Amino acid sequence: MLRISSPRAATASTLVRHHSTTTATGAMFAKQGSLPRLPIPSLKDTATRYLRSLEPLLSRSEHAQSTKAASAFIGTGGLGPVLQQRLREVDRQAEHSWLEDIWVKKAYLEWRGPSYINVNWFAQLGDNPDYAAPAHVERGQVTGVQIQRAARVVTHMLELNEMINARSVPVDSLRGEPLCMAQFMWQFGTTRVPRPGCDQLVHQFPATARHILVMYRTQAVEVPVYNASGQRASLAQITAQLAAATQRVDKLIARAGAVPSVANLTAAHRDQWTRARTHLERDAGNHAALESADRALFGLSLDTDVNPEDMRDDERRLAVFAHSDGGANRWFDKAIQLVVLADGRLGVNCEHAPVDALTTGRILMEVAQRERGPLKDLPPAADLPPPEPLVWNVSPETANAISQARAEARALATDLRVLLGGVGDFGARWIKTLGVSPDAFFQVALQAAYLRHHGQPAATYESASLRRFAHGRTETIRSCTADAQAFARALDDPHVAERVKLELFRRAAATHTQLTAAATAGQGVDRHLLGLRAQLKSPEEAERAELFVDPAFAQSSAFVLSTSNTTPGDMFRGGFAPVVAGGYGINYAMDRDDIKFSISDWRPAASTDAPAFKETIKRTLVDLYAAGEHVMSK
Repeated sequence: MLRISSPRAATASTLVRHHSTTTATGAMFAKQGSLPRLPIPSLKDTATRYLRSLEPLLSRSEHAQSTKAASAFIGTGGLGPVLQQRLREVDRQAEHSWLEDIWVKKAYLEWRGPSYINVNWFAQLGDNPDYAAPAHVERGQVTGVQIQRAARVVTHMLELNEMINARSVPVDSLRGEPLCMAQFMWQFGTTRVPRPGCDQLVHQFPATARHILVMYRTQAVEVPVYNASGQRASLAQITAQLAAATQRVDKLIARAGAVPSVANLTAAHRDQWTRARTHLERDAGNHAALESADRALFGLSLDTDVNPEDMRDDERRLAVFAHSDGGANRWFDKAIQLVVLADGRLGVNCEHAPVDALTTGRILMEVAQRERGPLKDLPPAADLPPPEPLVWNVSPETANAISQARAEARALATDLRVLLGGVGDFGARWIKTLGVSPDAFFQVALQAAYLRHHGQPAATYESASLRRFAHGRTETIRSCTADAQAFARALDDPHVAERVKLELFRRAAATHTQLTAAATAGQGVDRHLLGLRAQLKSPEEAERAELFVDPAFAQSSAFVLSTSNTTPGDMFRGGFAPVVAGGYGINYAMDRDDIKFSISDWRPAASTDAPAFKETIKRTLVDLYAAGEHVMSK
């Protein structure tokens, strides 16, 4: 998600507060020194790719105007060469990458709307047959299966954190090339903290905090999982700690009644949360409680106030993981927050700024696999401290801020619609027989589905990984291409033969694959333009940047279709909100013999209809399958 909010360049010291220094040594970083730096593309190459991406979105006269603006921007006397030189200077001074600090600041930390829903992503993980859901779940009651599964998952999360701390995680690779492992340092012990104008990431590596943050009945609890000497608790101890945490909260509420939940503020507008947190921090006890939440290795939400019907329904359950009935029982600023329902179902809600979803997904998939295997347990840790609910001094001013945050979060949750879809007739195995990549297949099909449903093309974002470069994050694949639109127009044309349609489809898929290769090689469009735009020094200078002033720039950057491929989808089904008011958020997985996707939109938007568009996507996928089968059978 990208929202550029300021022309000022990023300053690293304002973005991160480290609790310790980091050294890229050990097996996890064995290939780190061999990784290339992210290149800065030439102005001409980026302008050429950018103008090509505009072709399906603009009329001929509009494209001619954009071509003129781009030529003036990159030409002699234009502002482009000046900004390019400034960006090269940023690259010379950056330790790892010219993009690293610019990206985290402009894409995430400067965003002042709620991170909740808008930035955080969510997912549900596969069921574990060892923890069968109880036949009856009473709303408001914690269950044994909930505590047991949570304890098992927490145990494996701690195992993986220890591996990362020891730098013993094997280096990821893609087609024989090593990938950057730096993001793994940000998985645990990381929290987004609200600050005026630009938030801050509180981060520790190695992540050596001895507790996790548990949310139960909207109350936050510090739950120790290591003793004072750093010995990890056994599974039985973690189970007991979680049970004790719920008991402490139950007694607290029974004695004092329900109290306003400071955690609700993490769902607020970032400026509102900044003001409320600044006010809270003036009290020594509140300051200590906030520090505890910030330092926790990760979050764990034990949800009990969930309608049993919502737990049993896949889409309604995913909505719980997305927004928890208006932001209740979550600390949305944690980089990783597990969510376990009373029936034992497992999901996550993760703050996006420090780590890409695919990287966190790698951790979660490892947890899911370990959960289904034998457990190598530890002996009990001696003198394990008991869980302690975080104690807050809530002033009337803070109570009002909490009430406002809760109301606004409920409204935002009501606006978001999340649905699940897919086809079970075929998957990646069949798609490869067409000679195209599964990802290109879905992206081209999505373009056809959108044209079918809405009658026009849409600016499209697909996330591409830059982890082949040092400290790489993501680049944009602009999937709406002229070739994809040519196929989309032909798909429902009765005068176009099936063979020709398939040829057009393959051409569009090949174009998409070429764009993907360019993006992952650091030769995309959007990150370079972001880097250039971040070098603008004043509003007056911004007005001289013809490419950015041209209306096509805003139009092509308002991604109506925001998409991400998180294959495999057998144990991990994720989702996220649309990035524009009249858009869709589409997460998909191309598994061997089926295709799964989630789709979200904003209910108040007059231009979207997720239930109907979901059916159009499914119909288009099936039609493509039938067309391919028909042509290949001859």
